[in-house]
Amino acid sequence: MKSAVETLNPTRVRLTVEVPFEELKPSLDAAYKKINQQVTVKGFRQGKIPARVIDQRFGRGAVLEEAVNDALPKFYTEAVNEGELNVLGQPEVDITELKDGELLTFTAEVDIRPALEIPDYSGIEVEVDAVEVSDEDIDKSVEQLRDRFASTTPVERAAEDGDVLTVDLEAKVDGEVLEDGVAQGVSYTVGSGELLDGIDEAVKGLKAGESGTFTSELKGGSAAGKEAEVKVDVTAVAARELPALDDDFAQLASEFDTLEELRADSAKRLAQMKKYDQATQAQEKVLDELLKLVEVPMPEKLLADEIETRKHNLVNHQLGQMGLDLAKYLEIQGKTEEEFDAETKEQAEKGIKTQFILDELVNKEKLNVSQEELTEHLMRRAQSSGMSPDQFAQAVVEGGQVPMLVGEVARGKALAVVVEAATVKDTNGEIVDLDDEDETAETTEAVEASEAEGTDTEKAEKAEKTEG
Repeated sequence: MKSAVETLNPTRVRLTVEVPFEELKPSLDAAYKKINQQVTVKGFRQGKIPARVIDQRFGRGAVLEEAVNDALPKFYTEAVNEGELNVLGQPEVDITELKDGELLTFTAEVDIRPALEIPDYSGIEVEVDAVEVSDEDIDKSVEQLRDRFASTTPVERAAEDGDVLTVDLEAKVDGEVLEDGVAQGVSYTVGSGELLDGIDEAVKGLKAGESGTFTSELKGGSAAGKEAEVKVDVTAVAARELPALDDDFAQLASEFDTLEELRADSAKRLAQMKKYDQATQAQEKVLDELLKLVEVPMPEKLLADEIETRKHNLVNHQLGQMGLDLAKYLEIQGKTEEEFDAETKEQAEKGIKTQFILDELVNKEKLNVSQEELTEHLMRRAQSSGMSPDQFAQAVVEGGQVPMLVGEVARGKALAVVVEAATVKDTNGEIVDLDDEDETAETTEAVEASEAEGTDTEKAEKAEKTEG
């Protein structure tokens, strides 16, 4: 076999492969054997039909076609390895010559990873938010904890903001009660913004035993997206009572004896959270600066496939589960289809660039992934997926996704190298020290976020919240 590589552009090549006919013999033998098992010829036992009879009865062309289809993947792979190509996706193959008994010639066009030059990145500088915890932040945190320990007391008065109601709901569309439009004994906090638009205005001022009606667009169910007339019956009204902010509350809600100790712990936890957010912000900004430094030719077919995959996942998975279609989603987002397409393309390009650049850094810095690092990453991924580590690991192995996870960890380590070399200052002008035992984990998460920036899932969830 002989092969030659022609560079069509920085991200695509054409392979020309010549195969002497004798090298097709194993595939020809396999083709005759396969056809032997599939056909019957009078006078011959199945599987024992001579090759000349198969040629006479079914045509030599059918045998050659079967043999070539069997042989092409092997010769293509050999040509790729011979050319030391890092290919992307499936090739477009064209058989240019097939001379029976003499020669097979074919071409294969395929995208390749572009060669990248990674410049000196030690001069990257970014600014991040300072870690500052105010009294207002602490007050809000304590109030949230206090809210969790609120109690309710039945009242005879009309419903007000903050009251917890028990309600029955009945939704009609075009005057007909929906089969899935009836709910009883629903607990609802007035002013929470949950359930349906318009319910707060309908229930305020109602006492137990009274009813109201309102019009609202249904967010799910058989009539999702349609306007419905909703009747709401208030069966109970209860006032929420917050515990007093004192030492007794601290002992009730925590392991601390005094409110002062509880507030000090809240301040510590808030500082840790803001430190984590600061590190994430630094990683994202450093990555953005790194992307600006490197010119990355974009493989057109890979980009087109990535865009199509993102749109497919959004429309057929996330939005479908929420009872939304693309038109409704765009309406909620306040975007045209052209704006959505442009945004999707931009995000896909960023994800591809991120992977290419960090993979190049992995090679340049000779970074390896240890079993311990892979296991820790698997545990985190399992937790975020809602699966047990064993279930997730089994799914990863069965799906052949281990190399993908290794790549994620390796790219996280590559970004950590760049972050460590960069200068990170906070808004107060202070140098930020990001040394942390979880730095690789955090940078891995930052890489994943960038590769799927503004992912369809995330945007769909935002759309659902806006709709609600």
